[in-house]
Amino acid sequence: MPPLLSNFFLLLARKLLYIFVRTTILPEDLKQLQIDPDKPVCYVLQTRFLSNLLVLETETRKLGLPRALKSMGSPQLRENRSLFFLTRSDNPSPLQRNRFAYSSRFVRLLEAVRANPGLDVQLVPVTILWGRSPDKENSIFKILFADSWATPGVLKQVITILLHGRQTFVKFSAPVSMRGLVDEDQSPDITLRKLSRVLRVHFRRQREVAIGPDLSHRRILLQAILNAAPVQQAIAREMEDKKISRDKASERSLKYAREIAADYSYPVIRLFYLFLTWLWTRLYDGVDVHHFERVRHVAQDHEIVYVPCHRSHIDYLLLSYVIFQRGLMTPHIAAGDNLNMPVVGALMRGAGAFFLRRSFKGNFLYSAVFNEYLHQITIKGYSIEYFIEGGRSRTGRLLSPRAGMLSMTLRGYLRDHTRPIVFIPAYIGYEKLMEGKTYVGELAGKPKQKETIWGVFAAVRKIKKTFGKVQLSFGEPIHLDQLLDSEFAAWRETPVADDQKTPWMNSTIEKLATRINTNINAAASVNPVNLLSMVLLSTPKHAMDEDALVAQVDLYRRLLARVPYSGELVVTDMNGRDIVAYGEKLKLLHRIKHPLGDLIGVNDEQAMLLTYFRNNVLHLFILPSLIACLMQHNGELTRGEILRMVRSTYRFLQSELFLPWCLESVEGVITQWLEAFVDSGLLIARDDEHLICASPTSEAYAELNVLAQAVRQNIERYYMTVSLLTQLGSGRISPKRLEDLCHLLAQRLSVLHEFSAPEFSDKALFRNFVQTLVNTGVATVDGRDHLRFDDQLITIAAESRLILSAETRHGIQQITRITDAEIEVALAEKEKKEKRRDKAPA
Repeated sequence: MPPLLSNFFLLLARKLLYIFVRTTILPEDLKQLQIDPDKPVCYVLQTRFLSNLLVLETETRKLGLPRALKSMGSPQLRENRSLFFLTRSDNPSPLQRNRFAYSSRFVRLLEAVRANPGLDVQLVPVTILWGRSPDKENSIFKILFADSWATPGVLKQVITILLHGRQTFVKFSAPVSMRGLVDEDQSPDITLRKLSRVLRVHFRRQREVAIGPDLSHRRILLQAILNAAPVQQAIAREMEDKKISRDKASERSLKYAREIAADYSYPVIRLFYLFLTWLWTRLYDGVDVHHFERVRHVAQDHEIVYVPCHRSHIDYLLLSYVIFQRGLMTPHIAAGDNLNMPVVGALMRGAGAFFLRRSFKGNFLYSAVFNEYLHQITIKGYSIEYFIEGGRSRTGRLLSPRAGMLSMTLRGYLRDHTRPIVFIPAYIGYEKLMEGKTYVGELAGKPKQKETIWGVFAAVRKIKKTFGKVQLSFGEPIHLDQLLDSEFAAWRETPVADDQKTPWMNSTIEKLATRINTNINAAASVNPVNLLSMVLLSTPKHAMDEDALVAQVDLYRRLLARVPYSGELVVTDMNGRDIVAYGEKLKLLHRIKHPLGDLIGVNDEQAMLLTYFRNNVLHLFILPSLIACLMQHNGELTRGEILRMVRSTYRFLQSELFLPWCLESVEGVITQWLEAFVDSGLLIARDDEHLICASPTSEAYAELNVLAQAVRQNIERYYMTVSLLTQLGSGRISPKRLEDLCHLLAQRLSVLHEFSAPEFSDKALFRNFVQTLVNTGVATVDGRDHLRFDDQLITIAAESRLILSAETRHGIQQITRITDAEIEVALAEKEKKEKRRDKAPA
């Protein structure tokens, strides 16, 4: 065909094709490819189809990349096109050449590079996916639906374009240097085979990342689980313990497998995608995603386990939506069986959810089936998502991690570590929560509401409201094999039985759990509501002069920039004035007009809700707040005194808030904060050692005072626990009874002394503090399960005078002076209330 006619035909074909085609280009920033503009570029497509060629030509024209249908622009190369196809078709006719025969252009390029030592050609693999449907055995619809593992025929390709052309992904990969392979001094045939193999593996991994591995029929997967040795052993034990037949025990295990397993369906995924695209526009002002390139970097060569924080039921939907939208396949999600409701449960299974009971205790058969299911989907290459906190946080803080899912993942990896596992922590931040009022009620003692289909319908009614923006930030990945190497170098050669527990396994799980939560916090994204909450909840009446509020918010933004918490931290780029206006837009703030200047505040109900968003980022401000608290209370301290006092308290704050610094490295961070305080005018350096506060009448002192409030409730909670323990005496109370009693006293203290934060009396926080006392050796637990302590605890109580005012300390001491008889009555009454609440219908 003459060139002019050929060009006209291609132009017409491109115009017709793009009536049905809309593309998403990956990566979003093409600079990541690092294509050398001085070297010729040749694109590689996996399968020979005109549609693929037309899309590649169109997108390279749009993106300003070297054109696919132009010559390669090198005098040493006489190629009139800058692309070749790796394979031809899936079912060649008898007259067609071998589908795996090397492209003649591919061969010529390799010969040219070998013949010209100064020549290099950059091969850029391009993956084009027309929709993303995994292959499913025995499914007649796979011929008609989107891109799958089978290479399509012409008819299927046409139908695919018509059905899924508007969900076409075009992924440009980093260039492969032909010179690098030629210089390995191997024969031409070996070099050709090696480069071809590299490209085939590359395309396979790209498709696996985007559409997931081949899907076995659910029935086949369930049968594989039942046939596995650990499950067969559990069935035999069930027969012996329950005195039942093998058929009965096998039927029970199959029932458990069906109860657990997902039933992945691409049409359901597409349905959710379309619904959520509509939902986000109705519900939120946008979703900001940070550091997703980390996920792309590890996706090709690793089994990914996503481990986000858990703040709302929206979390499930949000993470999967973002992953799918950016060209990766959605993970299989561990969900509590409370969500396995009629209709909703089936849809969630189709979207990749698998269900687990809250407790496996006493049911070894269920445990074996679940462990095997998790192992099977892991070794098959599915990405997985679960929440190590165990449930949604009601306070906005990260909950203490639960080791169950991590332990099962680790045991499965020890059985088969062919494909390395990487954990991807993810921080999710909201500006409003659907469940906000429910959380406050539960912290006040109301029973947790059971999820029902009616609750789902009630939540849907809220979509007319505006919930601001959502932040999703991916933290530093954690490679499981590297962590295992650091804990036990011989783990690869050491067989571990399914029910065996070893010290190095326990240590690995504990460190993994802590590092996940630490990395989630390090990836925090600070939004305007976080900053407004931090400031306004630190004032007595939850209100401030507008100019003072703006100045305080801007101060916090400057401090976070001056001493970054981590390299992943993201802070809103709004200034203080814009942040206040944004808070009014979200109807979080109310303005009080006044001749001397407007006041900005929040009402009592809103203040309770805002504690959640303050707690999301409390860890970022806890060290500067502690320093401010020390200085504001004492007026003048040496740098050495500040270091000593912060170190004394830091171990408890670190355990509660998952702070990243060890006790040795935190001193350097404290020094940075002190310099930042001096540079900001919050403190004055009298000499190299002594620091003093600004004048009590100055704006700087007022700003220091507001900053100091963030840590006070933590310190008050610690002091109340220590004060109660020292008054009762060593060896007089168990950890559990101490937690319960502190919980009751905190409720009372919050009423009498206006400690209004709903989480002030959260039992989990007292439990964590008591456990930290034991872990750090400040207290021990004797054979009767009673807490024992020495002068070390008394010293901690005495040093509180450097942080808390005399009035606060006396108020806490007064309320903790209770007799043994009063303790018994109070705890008995508490136990009765809890039993009545547990028996009450949901």
